[in-house]
Amino acid sequence: MLEVQLKKSLRDFDLDVSLSVRSGEVLVLLGENGSGKSTTLNLLAGLLNPDEGIISLNERILYSGCTSVELPPEDRNIGYVFQNYALFPHMSAFENVAFGLRRRSMASVEIHKRVQHILDDLGVGHLMYERVTNLSGGQRQRVALARALVIQPDLLLLDEPLTALDRQAREKIRIELREELVKSCKPSIIVTHSLKDAEIMGDRVIILAEGKIIWTGQPNELEKHSGSPQVRYISDEYISFSKIAID
Repeated sequence: MLEVQLKKSLRDFDLDVSLSVRSGEVLVLLGENGSGKSTTLNLLAGLLNPDEGIISLNERILYSGCTSVELPPEDRNIGYVFQNYALFPHMSAFENVAFGLRRRSMASVEIHKRVQHILDDLGVGHLMYERVTNLSGGQRQRVALARALVIQPDLLLLDEPLTALDRQAREKIRIELREELVKSCKPSIIVTHSLKDAEIMGDRVIILAEGKIIWTGQPNELEKHSGSPQVRYISDEYISFSKIAID
């Protein structure tokens, strides 16, 4: 269980977010560019420091402004899939996935076993020794997810994980990614500005605007617009929201 209360003063607005995510639940942070979605993930991961608040994961305090607890990223046991995947281009798929395990001084035999298993599970085991620069966008996405999952994280963060894929690949991988996240039984947060991402992959949706939560509900409620902010389609998939009071 993840429980969060965060405040951070940014250049254009003050971020003020409170949320919780249950084990096995996929929460989608939906909003336009610059709304504070990725900043929220970076605060959770320890890549940015909040001004105040608390982050509790499975009753373990990762950050507390009151008690000055501030665990570094490597001690939080959080899996993070970045928008551009952040894979090491000179390494094979195997070495990319094994990287986090090697830093934990795990035995080579166990590393090979874990990496082989997770890559097989994600359907790219046959590409284990290929350099990631030789892989397709969908294959790189699976390797990035494998790297996040192989450390057996307590929380999964995914920042626009499908943006780099073409439309056909996105449609296929959305379903597969949803299945993998649910199977992990970990709390997961996906950042996106795609309505279809939210509808297909999420259990619950939070809409952010200028660092504030302006709506929360179920994915199917977005389609019906039942109490949600007015949605404006930029394309058949990407959306923006009408200006509403968020004070």
